[in-house]
Amino acid sequence: MLHCPYCGTNIKEDESYCIKCGKQLPDDINNRLKNKKYINKLWYLPAILAAVLLISSGIYYLILENQTAEAKNLYEQGEKQVLAGDYEQARDLFADALEHKKNFNHASTSLDFMDKALNVQRTLTQSTELLKEQDYQQALSLINEAENDMTNFNGPAVNEIIDLIVSTRNTIKIEQLKDTLKQEPSIDDLKILLWEADSIKDNEAKKITATIRDQIIDYSYSKASEQLKNKQFNDALIFVEDGLKYAPNAEKLQSLKTTIDKEQVAFETAQQQRIEQAINTAAKEQEINEKDAIELVSVAIESDKQGKLVVIGEVKSVATIPINSILIEYSLLTESGTEILSNEVYVYPDKLYPEEKGDFEFTHFDIDEENKNLKIEVSKITWYTE
Repeated sequence: MLHCPYCGTNIKEDESYCIKCGKQLPDDINNRLKNKKYINKLWYLPAILAAVLLISSGIYYLILENQTAEAKNLYEQGEKQVLAGDYEQARDLFADALEHKKNFNHASTSLDFMDKALNVQRTLTQSTELLKEQDYQQALSLINEAENDMTNFNGPAVNEIIDLIVSTRNTIKIEQLKDTLKQEPSIDDLKILLWEADSIKDNEAKKITATIRDQIIDYSYSKASEQLKNKQFNDALIFVEDGLKYAPNAEKLQSLKTTIDKEQVAFETAQQQRIEQAINTAAKEQEINEKDAIELVSVAIESDKQGKLVVIGEVKSVATIPINSILIEYSLLTESGTEILSNEVYVYPDKLYPEEKGDFEFTHFDIDEENKNLKIEVSKITWYTE
Protein backbone atom coordinates (compact mmCIF):
# COMPACT_ATOMS: atom_id res chain seq x y z
CA MET A 1 0.00 0.00 0.00
CA LEU A 2 1.29 3.43 -1.03
CA HIS A 3 1.51 6.31 1.43
CA CYS A 4 2.49 9.95 1.36
CA PRO A 5 6.10 10.09 2.64
CA TYR A 6 5.30 13.41 4.37
CA CYS A 7 2.09 12.81 6.27
CA GLY A 8 1.47 9.07 5.84
CA THR A 9 -1.92 9.42 4.13
CA ASN A 10 -2.97 6.55 1.81
CA ILE A 11 -2.54 7.49 -1.87
CA LYS A 12 -3.12 5.93 -5.26
CA GLU A 13 -0.42 5.05 -7.72
CA ASP A 14 -1.60 7.52 -10.37
CA GLU A 15 -1.82 10.51 -8.00
CA SER A 16 0.88 13.20 -8.25
CA TYR A 17 -0.06 15.26 -5.19
CA CYS A 18 -1.09 14.23 -1.63
CA ILE A 19 -4.79 14.84 -1.16
CA LYS A 20 -4.18 15.76 2.49
CA CYS A 21 -0.95 17.74 2.83
CA GLY A 22 -0.90 18.90 -0.85
CA LYS A 23 2.76 18.15 -1.41
CA GLN A 24 4.01 16.69 -4.69
CA LEU A 25 4.53 13.00 -4.48
CA PRO A 26 7.82 11.35 -5.55
CA ASP A 27 7.82 9.87 -9.01
CA ASP A 28 9.65 6.80 -7.70
CA ILE A 29 7.04 4.42 -6.38
CA ASN A 30 9.55 3.02 -3.86
CA ASN A 31 9.85 6.41 -2.24
CA ARG A 32 6.15 6.29 -1.66
CA LEU A 33 6.73 3.20 0.54
CA LYS A 34 9.04 4.98 3.09
CA ASN A 35 6.12 5.76 5.38
CA LYS A 36 6.04 2.14 6.52
CA LYS A 37 8.88 2.87 8.84
CA TYR A 38 7.13 6.00 9.98
CA ILE A 39 3.95 4.08 10.58
CA ASN A 40 5.75 1.40 12.54
CA LYS A 41 7.24 4.07 14.81
CA LEU A 42 3.76 5.25 15.70
CA TRP A 43 3.14 1.96 17.46
CA TYR A 44 5.75 2.92 20.11
CA LEU A 45 3.82 5.96 21.30
CA PRO A 46 1.12 4.11 23.32
CA ALA A 47 3.77 1.93 24.95
CA ILE A 48 5.82 4.96 25.94
CA LEU A 49 2.75 6.72 27.34
CA ALA A 50 1.76 3.62 29.28
CA ALA A 51 5.25 3.34 30.74
CA VAL A 52 5.24 7.02 31.77
CA LEU A 53 1.83 6.63 33.42
CA LEU A 54 2.94 3.49 35.21
CA ILE A 55 6.07 5.15 36.57
CA SER A 56 4.11 8.24 37.59
CA SER A 57 1.51 6.10 39.34
CA GLY A 58 4.24 4.20 41.19
CA ILE A 59 5.89 7.42 42.34
CA TYR A 60 2.53 8.83 43.43
CA TYR A 61 1.76 5.61 45.29
CA LEU A 62 5.10 5.74 47.08
CA ILE A 63 4.46 9.35 48.06
CA LEU A 64 1.02 8.44 49.41
CA GLU A 65 2.44 5.48 51.32
CA ASN A 66 5.09 7.72 52.87
CA GLN A 67 2.50 10.32 53.86
CA THR A 68 0.26 7.63 55.33
CA ALA A 69 3.13 6.17 57.35
CA GLU A 70 4.08 9.63 58.64
CA ALA A 71 0.45 10.40 59.48
CA LYS A 72 0.16 7.14 61.39
CA ASN A 73 3.37 7.89 63.29
CA LEU A 74 2.11 11.36 64.25
CA TYR A 75 -1.21 9.88 65.32
CA GLU A 76 0.51 7.35 67.60
CA GLN A 77 2.61 10.11 69.16
CA GLY A 78 -0.60 12.06 69.75
CA GLU A 79 -2.18 9.09 71.51
CA LYS A 80 0.81 8.92 73.90
CA GLN A 81 0.45 12.61 74.70
CA VAL A 82 -3.26 12.10 75.43
CA LEU A 83 -2.47 9.39 77.97
CA ALA A 84 0.18 11.68 79.45
CA GLY A 85 -2.44 14.40 79.85
CA ASP A 86 -0.76 16.88 77.47
CA TYR A 87 -3.82 17.70 75.39
CA GLU A 88 -2.28 20.76 73.71
CA GLN A 89 0.63 18.74 72.31
CA ALA A 90 -1.71 15.87 71.39
CA ARG A 91 -3.97 18.24 69.47
CA ASP A 92 -1.04 19.60 67.43
CA LEU A 93 0.09 16.07 66.55
CA PHE A 94 -3.39 15.01 65.41
CA ALA A 95 -3.64 18.16 63.31
CA ASP A 96 -0.26 17.36 61.69
CA ALA A 97 -1.46 13.81 60.99
CA LEU A 98 -4.44 15.24 59.11
CA GLU A 99 -2.13 17.48 57.08
CA HIS A 100 -0.30 14.36 55.88
CA LYS A 101 -3.48 12.37 55.26
CA LYS A 102 -6.67 14.32 54.65
CA ASN A 103 -9.06 11.38 54.99
CA PHE A 104 -7.53 10.07 58.26
CA ASN A 105 -10.81 9.52 60.18
CA HIS A 106 -9.19 8.45 63.47
CA ALA A 107 -7.05 11.58 63.52
CA SER A 108 -10.06 13.74 62.69
CA THR A 109 -12.09 12.20 65.54
CA SER A 110 -9.17 12.53 67.95
CA LEU A 111 -8.69 16.17 66.95
CA ASP A 112 -12.36 16.84 67.72
CA PHE A 113 -11.94 15.06 71.05
CA MET A 114 -8.90 17.17 71.92
CA ASP A 115 -10.86 20.35 71.24
CA LYS A 116 -13.57 19.09 73.60
CA ALA A 117 -11.04 17.96 76.21
CA LEU A 118 -9.29 21.33 76.21
CA ASN A 119 -12.65 23.02 76.55
CA VAL A 120 -13.47 20.73 79.49
CA GLN A 121 -10.19 21.69 81.17
CA ARG A 122 -11.05 25.37 80.84
CA THR A 123 -14.57 24.72 82.13
CA LEU A 124 -13.29 22.84 85.19
CA THR A 125 -10.92 25.70 85.96
CA GLN A 126 -13.84 28.16 85.78
CA SER A 127 -15.98 25.97 88.05
CA THR A 128 -13.17 25.85 90.62
CA GLU A 129 -13.03 29.65 90.63
CA LEU A 130 -16.81 29.79 91.10
CA LEU A 131 -16.48 27.36 94.01
CA LYS A 132 -14.13 29.80 95.75
CA GLU A 133 -16.82 32.45 95.32
CA GLN A 134 -19.43 30.00 96.76
CA ASP A 135 -21.43 30.22 93.53
CA TYR A 136 -22.29 26.54 93.72
CA GLN A 137 -25.17 26.43 91.23
CA GLN A 138 -23.25 28.12 88.44
CA ALA A 139 -20.23 25.91 89.14
CA LEU A 140 -22.39 22.77 88.91
CA SER A 141 -23.99 24.09 85.71
CA LEU A 142 -20.54 24.35 84.12
CA ILE A 143 -19.73 20.81 85.28
CA ASN A 144 -22.85 19.53 83.52
CA GLU A 145 -21.80 21.30 80.33
CA ALA A 146 -18.37 19.70 80.53
CA GLU A 147 -19.93 16.27 80.99
CA ASN A 148 -22.21 16.80 77.99
CA ASP A 149 -19.14 17.56 75.84
CA MET A 150 -17.92 13.99 76.49
CA THR A 151 -21.21 12.32 75.54
CA ASN A 152 -20.17 11.08 72.10
CA PHE A 153 -16.69 9.87 73.04
CA ASN A 154 -15.38 6.76 74.80
CA GLY A 155 -12.09 5.13 75.73
CA PRO A 156 -9.48 5.28 78.52
CA ALA A 157 -8.71 8.97 77.99
CA VAL A 158 -12.41 9.82 78.10
CA ASN A 159 -12.79 7.80 81.30
CA GLU A 160 -9.99 9.82 82.93
CA ILE A 161 -11.70 13.07 82.02
CA ILE A 162 -15.07 11.79 83.23
CA ASP A 163 -13.45 10.76 86.54
CA LEU A 164 -12.01 14.27 86.87
CA ILE A 165 -15.43 15.80 86.12
CA VAL A 166 -17.12 13.56 88.73
CA SER A 167 -14.44 14.34 91.32
CA THR A 168 -14.81 18.09 90.76
CA ARG A 169 -18.62 17.83 90.96
CA ASN A 170 -18.36 15.88 94.24
CA THR A 171 -16.03 18.50 95.70
CA ILE A 172 -18.48 21.28 94.81
CA LYS A 173 -21.46 19.38 96.24
CA ILE A 174 -19.60 18.57 99.47
CA GLU A 175 -18.64 22.20 100.00
CA GLN A 176 -22.24 23.21 99.26
CA LEU A 177 -23.48 20.71 101.86
CA LYS A 178 -21.05 21.99 104.48
CA ASP A 179 -22.13 25.55 103.87
CA THR A 180 -25.82 24.60 104.12
CA LEU A 181 -25.32 22.65 107.36
CA LYS A 182 -23.66 25.66 108.97
CA GLN A 183 -26.98 27.46 108.60
CA GLU A 184 -28.72 24.90 110.90
CA PRO A 185 -31.38 23.72 108.42
CA SER A 186 -34.79 22.46 109.52
CA ILE A 187 -35.55 18.76 109.93
CA ASP A 188 -37.32 18.74 106.53
CA ASP A 189 -34.27 20.30 104.90
CA LEU A 190 -32.02 17.77 106.64
CA LYS A 191 -34.00 14.93 105.06
CA ILE A 192 -33.39 16.39 101.61
CA LEU A 193 -29.73 16.99 102.38
CA LEU A 194 -29.39 13.37 103.50
CA TRP A 195 -30.30 12.05 100.04
CA GLU A 196 -28.00 14.59 98.41
CA ALA A 197 -25.08 13.60 100.64
CA ASP A 198 -25.79 9.87 100.24
CA SER A 199 -25.71 10.19 96.45
CA ILE A 200 -22.11 11.45 96.52
CA LYS A 201 -19.64 8.59 96.26
CA ASP A 202 -16.92 10.05 98.45
CA ASN A 203 -15.49 9.23 101.89
CA GLU A 204 -16.02 12.74 103.20
CA ALA A 205 -19.60 12.66 101.94
CA LYS A 206 -20.15 9.43 103.88
CA LYS A 207 -19.16 11.19 107.11
CA ILE A 208 -21.53 14.05 106.35
CA THR A 209 -24.28 11.54 105.57
CA ALA A 210 -23.74 9.81 108.92
CA THR A 211 -23.87 13.14 110.78
CA ILE A 212 -27.13 14.17 109.09
CA ARG A 213 -28.66 10.75 109.70
CA ASP A 214 -27.76 10.93 113.41
CA GLN A 215 -29.50 14.31 113.66
CA ILE A 216 -32.64 12.87 112.07
CA ILE A 217 -32.54 9.87 114.45
CA ASP A 218 -32.18 12.08 117.52
CA TYR A 219 -34.96 14.38 116.37
CA SER A 220 -37.35 11.51 115.60
CA TYR A 221 -36.53 9.76 118.87
CA SER A 222 -37.06 12.88 120.98
CA LYS A 223 -40.33 13.83 119.30
CA ALA A 224 -41.66 10.28 119.45
CA SER A 225 -40.75 10.02 123.13
CA GLU A 226 -42.64 13.21 123.86
CA GLN A 227 -45.74 11.83 122.15
CA LEU A 228 -45.38 8.51 123.95
CA LYS A 229 -45.14 10.29 127.28
CA ASN A 230 -48.49 11.92 126.50
CA LYS A 231 -49.95 8.55 125.46
CA GLN A 232 -50.25 9.78 121.84
CA PHE A 233 -49.20 6.44 120.44
CA ASN A 234 -50.15 7.03 116.80
CA ASP A 235 -48.26 10.32 116.66
CA ALA A 236 -45.28 8.69 118.34
CA LEU A 237 -45.27 5.91 115.73
CA ILE A 238 -45.44 8.48 112.93
CA PHE A 239 -42.26 10.13 114.19
CA VAL A 240 -40.48 6.80 114.64
CA GLU A 241 -41.49 5.37 111.26
CA ASP A 242 -40.59 8.60 109.52
CA GLY A 243 -37.15 8.47 111.13
CA LEU A 244 -36.73 4.83 110.11
CA LYS A 245 -37.25 5.84 106.48
CA TYR A 246 -33.95 7.69 106.68
CA ALA A 247 -32.21 5.38 109.16
CA PRO A 248 -33.73 1.88 108.81
CA ASN A 249 -31.01 0.30 110.97
CA ALA A 250 -31.28 2.76 113.86
CA GLU A 251 -31.46 0.59 116.99
CA LYS A 252 -32.79 3.47 119.07
CA LEU A 253 -35.78 3.95 116.80
CA GLN A 254 -36.44 0.25 116.32
CA SER A 255 -36.39 -0.28 120.07
CA LEU A 256 -38.64 2.71 120.68
CA LYS A 257 -41.07 1.46 118.04
CA THR A 258 -41.29 -1.86 119.87
CA THR A 259 -41.91 0.00 123.10
CA ILE A 260 -44.64 2.14 121.55
CA ASP A 261 -46.39 -0.89 120.09
CA LYS A 262 -46.36 -2.66 123.44
CA GLU A 263 -47.47 0.42 125.32
CA GLN A 264 -50.31 1.04 122.88
CA VAL A 265 -51.58 -2.54 123.04
CA ALA A 266 -51.38 -2.51 126.80
CA PHE A 267 -53.09 0.86 127.04
CA GLU A 268 -55.92 0.12 124.60
CA THR A 269 -56.70 -3.46 125.59
CA ALA A 270 -55.98 -3.58 129.29
CA GLN A 271 -56.00 -0.09 130.75
CA GLN A 272 -58.43 -0.97 133.50
CA GLN A 273 -56.78 -4.32 134.05
CA ARG A 274 -53.42 -2.63 134.37
CA ILE A 275 -54.79 -0.24 136.99
CA GLU A 276 -56.21 -3.11 139.01
CA GLN A 277 -53.03 -5.07 138.62
CA ALA A 278 -51.04 -2.11 139.79
CA ILE A 279 -53.12 -1.93 142.95
CA ASN A 280 -52.90 -5.68 143.61
CA THR A 281 -49.20 -5.93 142.91
CA ALA A 282 -48.11 -2.71 144.64
CA ALA A 283 -46.57 -4.69 147.45
CA LYS A 284 -44.71 -6.98 145.02
CA GLU A 285 -43.42 -4.02 143.03
CA GLN A 286 -42.18 -2.45 146.25
CA GLU A 287 -40.36 -5.66 147.07
CA ILE A 288 -38.74 -5.71 143.62
CA ASN A 289 -37.67 -2.08 144.09
CA GLU A 290 -36.12 -2.99 147.38
CA LYS A 291 -34.12 -5.69 145.60
CA ASP A 292 -32.84 -3.13 143.06
CA ALA A 293 -34.06 -4.85 139.91
CA ILE A 294 -32.56 -1.97 137.96
CA GLU A 295 -29.22 -0.50 138.84
CA LEU A 296 -28.37 2.96 137.53
CA VAL A 297 -24.81 2.58 136.26
CA SER A 298 -24.27 6.14 135.02
CA VAL A 299 -26.04 9.29 133.93
CA ALA A 300 -24.53 12.46 132.49
CA ILE A 301 -25.27 15.63 130.58
CA GLU A 302 -23.33 16.26 127.34
CA SER A 303 -23.53 18.51 124.29
CA ASP A 304 -23.84 17.24 120.72
CA LYS A 305 -22.19 18.72 117.61
CA GLN A 306 -24.98 21.28 117.31
CA GLY A 307 -24.54 22.41 120.90
CA LYS A 308 -27.79 20.82 122.08
CA LEU A 309 -28.05 19.29 125.55
CA VAL A 310 -28.07 15.49 125.56
CA VAL A 311 -28.88 13.28 128.54
CA ILE A 312 -26.98 9.98 128.35
CA GLY A 313 -27.10 7.12 130.83
CA GLU A 314 -26.70 3.42 131.38
CA VAL A 315 -28.57 0.91 133.55
CA LYS A 316 -28.03 -2.70 134.48
CA SER A 317 -30.58 -5.41 135.24
CA VAL A 318 -29.90 -7.24 138.49
CA ALA A 319 -33.24 -9.03 138.36
CA THR A 320 -33.58 -12.75 138.03
CA ILE A 321 -36.19 -12.57 135.25
CA PRO A 322 -36.41 -10.59 131.96
CA ILE A 323 -37.75 -7.06 132.31
CA ASN A 324 -38.91 -4.65 129.61
CA SER A 325 -40.23 -1.15 128.91
CA ILE A 326 -37.77 0.40 131.35
CA LEU A 327 -38.67 4.04 131.90
CA ILE A 328 -36.25 6.58 133.36
CA GLU A 329 -37.71 9.69 134.99
CA TYR A 330 -35.27 12.52 135.60
CA SER A 331 -35.11 16.23 136.36
CA LEU A 332 -32.69 18.92 135.24
CA LEU A 333 -31.62 21.21 138.06
CA THR A 334 -29.66 24.43 138.33
CA GLU A 335 -26.58 24.61 140.53
CA SER A 336 -28.81 25.92 143.32
CA GLY A 337 -31.06 22.88 143.00
CA THR A 338 -33.97 24.56 141.23
CA GLU A 339 -35.77 22.21 138.84
CA ILE A 340 -36.14 23.64 135.31
CA LEU A 341 -37.82 20.59 133.79
CA SER A 342 -38.54 16.92 134.24
CA ASN A 343 -38.64 14.27 131.56
CA GLU A 344 -39.02 10.57 130.85
CA VAL A 345 -37.02 8.39 128.50
CA TYR A 346 -37.08 4.67 127.71
CA VAL A 347 -34.09 2.38 127.90
CA TYR A 348 -33.00 0.48 124.83
CA PRO A 349 -33.02 -2.34 124.04
CA ASP A 350 -36.59 -2.72 125.20
CA LYS A 351 -35.94 -6.01 127.00
CA LEU A 352 -33.11 -6.72 129.43
CA TYR A 353 -32.16 -10.16 130.65
CA PRO A 354 -30.37 -10.69 133.99
CA GLU A 355 -27.00 -8.94 134.13
CA GLU A 356 -27.61 -7.19 130.81
CA LYS A 357 -27.05 -3.46 130.40
CA GLY A 358 -29.18 -0.95 128.57
CA ASP A 359 -28.76 2.67 127.49
CA PHE A 360 -30.95 5.73 127.42
CA GLU A 361 -30.45 9.00 125.64
CA PHE A 362 -32.54 12.12 125.08
CA THR A 363 -31.68 15.30 123.16
CA HIS A 364 -33.25 18.50 124.48
CA PHE A 365 -33.51 20.63 121.33
CA ASP A 366 -34.75 23.63 123.33
CA ILE A 367 -31.71 23.66 125.66
CA ASP A 368 -28.22 24.43 124.38
CA GLU A 369 -24.71 24.60 125.81
CA GLU A 370 -25.43 27.91 127.53
CA ASN A 371 -27.03 25.78 130.29
CA LYS A 372 -23.98 23.55 130.62
CA ASN A 373 -23.89 23.96 134.40
CA LEU A 374 -27.15 22.06 134.82
CA LYS A 375 -27.28 18.95 136.98
CA ILE A 376 -29.36 15.83 136.38
CA GLU A 377 -31.22 13.86 138.99
CA VAL A 378 -32.88 10.52 138.27
CA SER A 379 -36.03 10.45 140.35
CA LYS A 380 -37.61 7.17 139.34
CA ILE A 381 -37.07 4.02 137.30
CA THR A 382 -39.98 1.79 136.33
CA TRP A 383 -40.25 -1.37 134.24
CA TYR A 384 -42.48 -4.28 133.31
CA THR A 385 -41.92 -7.97 133.88
CA GLU A 386 -43.05 -10.77 131.63
